[in-house]
Amino acid sequence: MKRRELLLAAGAALLPANLAAASPAKTLTVFKDPACGCCDGWVAHMRQAGFRVTVAAGDVYAAKERLGVPEDLASCHTATVDGYVIEGHAPADAVRRLLAERPAATGLAVPGMPAGSPGMEGGAPETYDVVVFGPRSRATFGRYRETRAV
Repeated sequence: MKRRELLLAAGAALLPANLAAASPAKTLTVFKDPACGCCDGWVAHMRQAGFRVTVAAGDVYAAKERLGVPEDLASCHTATVDGYVIEGHAPADAVRRLLAERPAATGLAVPGMPAGSPGMEGGAPETYDVVVFGPRSRATFGRYRETRAV
């Protein structure tokens, strides 16, 4: 190998394994009730994970309808990031994976408000699914207990 090729190879080896983690912070726009404490907990979780977060005033239910969130996947808050919808208490790791993989989908949802999900800490944590959904499809994207995948 030439000296230049060796330097390029050495530099590539120093890059993080997950390039999504090295990309600039994405901005989430969150639609929530101003008085909701668990939503504030999720916003704090996302900020701590490196996302920029803007909280939007307005009717969260109208936002859900406009963004195509199915009623049976609904939770207490709805967010958008980079063309995707994030419904409910999805862990930051799942959102990062969504943004890295870029599936043909509307977004992610954590239906309801499972104990142990980000913003719902305290009490006995439940195992819960993160669902990737589209207008006519849905599948389990990950299974979590607290903020760790199981």
